[in-house]
Amino acid sequence: MLSALCRSHMISGTIARSCNRLSKPILPIGSLSLPQTSKRTMADDILQNLDEAQVKLLAEQCILVDDNDKPIGAASKKDCHLNKNIEQGMLHRAFSVFLFNSKNELLIQQRSDAKITFPGFWANTCCSHPLSRPEELEDEKAIGVRRAAQRRLQSELGIKPEEVPLDDFHYLSRIHYKAASDGMWGEHEVDYILFIQKDVAIQPDPNEIQNTRYLKASELEEFLASVKNNGTKISPWFAMIGATLLPKWWKELNNLDSLVDHSTIHRM
Repeated sequence: MLSALCRSHMISGTIARSCNRLSKPILPIGSLSLPQTSKRTMADDILQNLDEAQVKLLAEQCILVDDNDKPIGAASKKDCHLNKNIEQGMLHRAFSVFLFNSKNELLIQQRSDAKITFPGFWANTCCSHPLSRPEELEDEKAIGVRRAAQRRLQSELGIKPEEVPLDDFHYLSRIHYKAASDGMWGEHEVDYILFIQKDVAIQPDPNEIQNTRYLKASELEEFLASVKNNGTKISPWFAMIGATLLPKWWKELNNLDSLVDHSTIHRM
């Protein structure tokens, strides 16, 4: 009997203690201090050690096109410039501005070392992308591309829009090229060629441009040859255009309307 009573009290005590434990208030999840886990993504690894300002620009939405430059969608600047996507055919719209002064000299730039593709390379005056937004998607007379060119000339070189009116840009033609910058990044673009002749004041953004100079037509061949002779780094699009189409176009600065060819996309 005593043994049974003891067992009863022991069981009751166990139950009581269990109930006391269960009756304690339950804390909400948000108040718990949980161990933090680090989950790195492939995107983190790709962007690691890149310039912060340039990384922010990778979120911009570029215009995806087919081989005939027909818009088919949009993708981030990052996705457009990853070699793995380029090798699967991803193609986007771009532009290259060639700005000449009243002496017929071409303003060229050396890209900042902060740039993600072709850092430190020399190129034409300004190379960038119209974005997937209504005002830059407008195709009539390439007005969307010209708006984007005006926007980027101000952003990169500090050239005020009133110094380069939209109507003063000459849309000559388009080129289609592909080039890898390194194992991760590259270019694959339908590139609109825009000529403009203006004397402008420039204030380059050092995050975009590390150097500028004016180039005479008579210096072009030697400059392009400096890649082999002096190790000068020249962007592939400028090298291709400079070795093929630019000399002819340069000679006709006073007669640019004769050069207009909107039906051809030069494959390079």
